[in-house]
Amino acid sequence: CVLTGRWMNELGSNMTITAVNGKGEFSGFYHTAVTATMNEIQVSPLQGSQHRTNQKSQPTFGFTVNWSFSDSVTVFTGQCFVDDEGNEILKTMWLLRSQVDNIKNDWKATR
Repeated sequence: CVLTGRWMNELGSNMTITAVNGKGEFSGFYHTAVTATMNEIQVSPLQGSQHRTNQKSQPTFGFTVNWSFSDSVTVFTGQCFVDDEGNEILKTMWLLRSQVDNIKNDWKATR
């Protein structure tokens, strides 16, 4: 399973991972189709790392998206799978942190 390339999810968001280096580090761009802000959606940079131990064929990975159009950051973690038909599929979970004005509002900053 190779992370490099363009990926799209069922909601229409897409990301492009430009290259994975020998250390498993990668960068790219994320264009979300979904947002909770009223700001215009913009392509946002991502930075990540793929687990490289033993060169597994279905690697685990994680990446961070620093949203260009809002005061928030999302971290994703997941694994790349190859299904029975040979299709590469990314399964991920995410955690979004939004900026809040003070520590009293910390409870509502993470989704």
